[in-house]
Amino acid sequence: MDTQIKNSRLEEYKKNITSQHGEDGIIAEIFRRMGAENKWCVEFGALNGTHHSNTWNLIMQEGWSGVLIEADPTYAEKLQGVYKDTPRAHCFNEFVEFEGEHSLDAILARTSTPRDFDLLSVDIDGNDYHIWGSLSQYRPRLVIIEFNQTIPNDISFVQPRDRSVQQGSSLLALVELGRKKGYRLAAVAGVNAFFALDELFSKLGIDDASIDKMNSDTSYYTRLFQLYDGTLVLDGYKKLFWHNLPIKQEDIQVLPAYARIYPSGVSSKWIVRIIKYYVRKLSAKV
Repeated sequence: MDTQIKNSRLEEYKKNITSQHGEDGIIAEIFRRMGAENKWCVEFGALNGTHHSNTWNLIMQEGWSGVLIEADPTYAEKLQGVYKDTPRAHCFNEFVEFEGEHSLDAILARTSTPRDFDLLSVDIDGNDYHIWGSLSQYRPRLVIIEFNQTIPNDISFVQPRDRSVQQGSSLLALVELGRKKGYRLAAVAGVNAFFALDELFSKLGIDDASIDKMNSDTSYYTRLFQLYDGTLVLDGYKKLFWHNLPIKQEDIQVLPAYARIYPSGVSSKWIVRIIKYYVRKLSAKV
């Protein structure tokens, strides 16, 4: 481990300049530890270039170049305005596809982005998993990608590979995808996970890279358990995360209230017990 590393937990270095969950500080510490190879970064959706941006602080530093991609025309116009005097920033108003001329590979090929560029930041609220999975011609050294923080760490959920669907995939699913592509989970900040290349991971000096250590925030988990009589009980976060509507326990019941009875239970009413006794006796004779 680098003797200059004071804290192996990268989350302790959170700091916002334009980022949302402290990503700016974590990015700076990661590159301090493993170095920046070519000082190129790529971000999409980049919004207006500064709002919750993980790359603005880098591009504003001497020597850094960037590719910023935003699908919404209004945001893209503002994005181009932010970087109009920065020739090192290449701005695109495009909807990134899984393949073809609008794939991430194809868009980057129009620029001089190195194959091993330093940072890729993916935030498109849904198909993040599939876009990273489709990237084949480039191998960024560090990937920051959004996951659905309402899904527990032990669930591997991947949303459909469909441009019209926005559900988000679980952190575990991204860890598994990262493993296939040669990456390891290095940090988590809010809804963003940081993945570093396998061959660079040791430079980060992380002593515990387990998913539960990296992502210990369970405050957005909605848990469900069932009782003997068929009642379903809600626990934890009881709202629809994006719609801010309450999830009511009565609304999720499979059985109506009158039918919630433990099938193997012994009735507390003596008359019911007696009736059952004689019914069984008669059934045995038949």
